[in-house]
Amino acid sequence: MKIVSMDVMSTGVIAFFVLIASQGGLFTPIISNVQNIAYADPVPQAVILTAIVIGFSIQALMLVGVMKLARDNPTLESDEIEKNNTP
Repeated sequence: MKIVSMDVMSTGVIAFFVLIASQGGLFTPIISNVQNIAYADPVPQAVILTAIVIGFSIQALMLVGVMKLARDNPTLESDEIEKNNTP
């Protein structure tokens, strides 16, 4: 449940940034003959794509950790897992 909640929070933050960054009347920065047009800045788009990729990789890493913990400790109680793994 903690991994799912982290994924939901990450998706919510990305959706919030997309909502803030969306503006009407801007054009994509493609080379054309038209001059003096308001172009959309591609840097925030690249940052959001990077955030999506990093979020996916962190989620995959957390799932690998949970798989190892589940193999070593066949219980759903986090207190038991902490007690078994504390020196």
